[in-house]
Amino acid sequence: MFDWYASMDRPARRTFWASFAGWSLDAFDAQIYSFVVPALIALWGITKTQAGLLATSALLISAFGGWAGGVLSDRIGRVRLLQLTIVWFAVFTFLSGFTQNFGQLMVVRGLQGFGFGAEWAAGAVLIGEAVQARYRGRAVGAVQSAWSFGWAAAAILSAVIFQTLPPQVAWRAMFFMGILPAVSVVLIRRAVPEPEIFEKARSAPPARIGAIFAPDLLRSTVLGSLLAVGVQGGYYAITTWLPTFLRTERHLSVIGSSLYLGVIIFGSFLGYISSAYLSDMVGRRRNFFIFAVGSVAVVLAYTQLQISNLQMLWLGLPLGFFASGSFSGMGPLYTELFPTRVRGGGQGFCYNFGRGLASIFPTLVGLLSTRLPLGAAIGAFAVGAYLLMIAAAMLLPETRGRELDAVGA
Repeated sequence: MFDWYASMDRPARRTFWASFAGWSLDAFDAQIYSFVVPALIALWGITKTQAGLLATSALLISAFGGWAGGVLSDRIGRVRLLQLTIVWFAVFTFLSGFTQNFGQLMVVRGLQGFGFGAEWAAGAVLIGEAVQARYRGRAVGAVQSAWSFGWAAAAILSAVIFQTLPPQVAWRAMFFMGILPAVSVVLIRRAVPEPEIFEKARSAPPARIGAIFAPDLLRSTVLGSLLAVGVQGGYYAITTWLPTFLRTERHLSVIGSSLYLGVIIFGSFLGYISSAYLSDMVGRRRNFFIFAVGSVAVVLAYTQLQISNLQMLWLGLPLGFFASGSFSGMGPLYTELFPTRVRGGGQGFCYNFGRGLASIFPTLVGLLSTRLPLGAAIGAFAVGAYLLMIAAAMLLPETRGRELDAVGA
């Protein structure tokens, strides 16, 4: 079961854990916002539409950060960019705690999003290039599972802080804790080398910024981007509003909603790992299809059916499993779609173009929730996103087992 890890040499293992830490810390800082939304609605009197707009602004700007970060990683190196981006999003998460109104928080959240997007581009290509082709799905998917650890840390911290501090102080304290990921940069700088295949490609002149739109790569870029819109559109429609849905429509307390989120987060971890293995076993395309269909079924049941709180608690396990598991196949697929000279830029653009369009989903959910129940609004946009994911996956080529040297330098 763990042959993929045993096959790694020491530098590759250090790369794995650096990428794992980066993703976990990325998730920690990104998910803090979802836990402070109810407090901001109560304290600042902002509407659900404005709350959704705050989420959208960070995700939209992260799309530009992701592409810029991917291009930079092809020029200055994967590891160096990973260090810079972790510091960036940690600092701006921390500064969010000093904001005094909606406008200030939107600006700071947007700047945080820029680093948030760039970090994914650096980490995904770094681990994708460091492992053997036959284990790529498992290794990159295992790194993706780090998101559930960061999410869990934010959930636990939220439960503790909001129970021990008054709301007007607690939400600021949550953002202040976002500075912690910056500490990891010292370890990454000392321990992680650049991938060998990247070092070999550095002798060639850098590719044009728009090379991923050349005729030979345009189809991969377009379909890869649409796949990312589907995966992330469904995910952000659900997770951005989940704490608010549980507290306002299901009338759960902070502690009560934390239990439900805990079940969902555990399901997410299982989904990441299962999808990582399935991606290598059944192929990238079939894996996306399985998780998209599962997501549609569970989201509809979770948000539309009249079920008891206990039933909803247990349904959170497959909800987290399918919604999060979809991400595990993205890193391996993008690594195998693009040649080394533009791999960072290609991955960064596809994933973050998807994130940019998906960023409007929280706002649209907020708008629709003024006319429909919040659960119905979440379900409508999540299902639409997953149907797009299925269509894009069916049109993409199967890349499982592709050697990166064969993709091109």
